[in-house]
Amino acid sequence: MRAARLTVTAAVATAAALAAVTGCTQKSKADGGDGAIQVTATDDKCQVSKKDVPAGHVELSIENKGSKVTEVYVLFPDDRVVAERENIGPGTKQKVTAEVKAGTYQIACKPGMKGKGIRQTLEVTGGTTAKRDPRLDQAVAAYRTYAQEQADETLPKVETFVKAVKAGDVEAAKKAYAPSRLGWERTEPVAESFGDIDPKVDVREDGLEAGQKWTGWHRLEKALWQGGKIGAEEKTLADQLVTDLKDWQKRVGTAEITPTSMANGAKELLDEVATGKVTGEEERYSHTDLVDFKGNVEGAQKSYELLKPVVQANDKALTAELDKQFAALNTLLDKYRADQQSYDFTSYDKVGAGERKQLSDAVNALAEPLSKLAAAVAK
Repeated sequence: MRAARLTVTAAVATAAALAAVTGCTQKSKADGGDGAIQVTATDDKCQVSKKDVPAGHVELSIENKGSKVTEVYVLFPDDRVVAERENIGPGTKQKVTAEVKAGTYQIACKPGMKGKGIRQTLEVTGGTTAKRDPRLDQAVAAYRTYAQEQADETLPKVETFVKAVKAGDVEAAKKAYAPSRLGWERTEPVAESFGDIDPKVDVREDGLEAGQKWTGWHRLEKALWQGGKIGAEEKTLADQLVTDLKDWQKRVGTAEITPTSMANGAKELLDEVATGKVTGEEERYSHTDLVDFKGNVEGAQKSYELLKPVVQANDKALTAELDKQFAALNTLLDKYRADQQSYDFTSYDKVGAGERKQLSDAVNALAEPLSKLAAAVAK
């Protein structure tokens, strides 16, 4: 899930998580010498230098002049995510790129990284669509199948978890908890693009909005590991988890997926690892962080492997570096499981500070070249 908020230091260190949408288009020259729309975010304002642009690749150049960590989104009218940049610390600048067709969108700044945000309308007029390498269309089709398969395979595992919860079997529920999350973790950027599902199923307690009821996996995680007992409320919440994930399963096929969003989604998954899994914040009660960690890495690698034929033709050195860093990170993760075919990882509370630093360094070593993947795809 998205981190609720980070320290300024962590926010500055977190690399950009980009997303994109619909069609392969020419770059849109919006404002300024570099063609970017200038977005100035404060604690109570979201100022943009231009509110209408031609269709194409639109870049937002963001500066946070407020006192709070913020995030900036490009959104469809129904709040689905087109592009996002999270964890922008006070006094820092970041960029986010979106692929947009003609239509009406919104730019939202979220000071404190909560709420609906302060919004500006962005009108996108007709533009020229560029011809796309057919191998990229094949990659999108294959990734769409993969995302649907992950959702389909998740439901039986969640139902096993929920069955144990409803039976009051704490130990069986604990055993089923982490496996039930793998498909979600592998395709999290697709799930999060809908906007309303993630807060229902994957929010942590410190990420709740004012007045929001805490539901989903982590609410049940706390009951199982901290409380050690299952009551009537937990059984009701377990049923709700199945309902919400069935909604996700049905909507995966409607997700906007492009080669650029696949590439940026891979980077976003590494950011998920850096801001939640390595820190131990994601699974703070169960300490099953390394299972989520592995799922995020697998999802990022799947996107990369599907895009690799085109990326290799455009930037051979980049694919060589990505192959190297994915292999290094996977080898390091294998140290924490006896069977490389299983997802039975060491409990994260048993992983020392030095080992966590090693994992963090490996994530950062992969994140840097992975941040170049979208540009290589768009060449």
